[in-house]
Amino acid sequence: MRGAIRLVGVGKSFGGTEAVREVSLDVAPGEFVTLLGPSGCGKTTLLRLLAGFETPDAGQVLISGRDVAGLPPHRRPVNTVFQHYALFPHQDVAGNVAFGLRMQKRPAAEIRDKVARALDLVQLAGYEARRVDELSGGQKQRVALARALVLEPEVLLLDEPLAALDAKLRAQMQVELKNLQERLQMTFVFVTHDRDEALIMSDRVAVMNAGRVEQEGAPDALYDRPRTRFVADFLGVRNLLHVRVLRIDEGLAQLEAGRLRFAARDDGGYRAGAETWVGVRPERVRLLAEGASEAGAEDGVVEDEIYLGDRTDWVVRAAGHALVVAESARGAQPRGRGERVRLLLPPEAVLRLADGDGV
Repeated sequence: MRGAIRLVGVGKSFGGTEAVREVSLDVAPGEFVTLLGPSGCGKTTLLRLLAGFETPDAGQVLISGRDVAGLPPHRRPVNTVFQHYALFPHQDVAGNVAFGLRMQKRPAAEIRDKVARALDLVQLAGYEARRVDELSGGQKQRVALARALVLEPEVLLLDEPLAALDAKLRAQMQVELKNLQERLQMTFVFVTHDRDEALIMSDRVAVMNAGRVEQEGAPDALYDRPRTRFVADFLGVRNLLHVRVLRIDEGLAQLEAGRLRFAARDDGGYRAGAETWVGVRPERVRLLAEGASEAGAEDGVVEDEIYLGDRTDWVVRAAGHALVVAESARGAQPRGRGERVRLLLPPEAVLRLADGDGV
């Protein structure tokens, strides 16, 4: 029960605008859960409701089995790491980490011991006397983490703490932070707008849209089976098509999107004559040479090439649609704009999506 979180029908409005709408979410003790979504989706407001910086208008906020909705931040078993680390420039590293313990009037010997252990956890042993302005961005982030961890919270809340770091350091800190969480077996709730960051670090991801949790699940499950257009688009399904179901034949749904025709594995949700949305990830579209006779392939023309180092994205115009095809650097073929190709959407790669805004 220690470190468990339960949100039940939580809502919060600001001036008539619903920032969080009837959110219910469970987080298991020791789990790393990420709130993922674009700016304004409600993820930071939800984190602030957990931290106690905001009070919910409706619903329950339970941490370790206790309803904390009416408690101020300092009386909750949580601590928060912010995007802007809010370190004290006039204090050294040890002083920053010790701040919370001093506010609690802990004995000096206990403070020294706890500060040393916290700095060791974040790989800053020996930095106690360093000035804050002598630290790199990554070191400042570690100090902020140590300051939060030294108080031994049951839950650690992290509001885009890696956003200010450069790409290389950010990738390094993602791994370090996840490894730290696994060593501590502490509940982490992490906020980010970065899809890759969420997929790399999390045990579970909750994708938020317009104040609600639109879909939640393990990273691989979300990536493989997004349920709505919003989630699919946010997780990188760039080929989204509005289709009509022509018929169901031998486990395949025959679909048309304008002049484009292709098949999808029937998951039980397709109905002949109905319209729906589907998505196909760029890396699962196949690009064939002109004249290839594979069944279901459509003639197309290369409109653009986007070189991304580890892969190349091709924009191919086929049957009136501009579709994105991703090829790995190892498998990419030399092609030019205007080159004729054939394009195949494999049935097993087609994802049926909800066409509304909700789940």
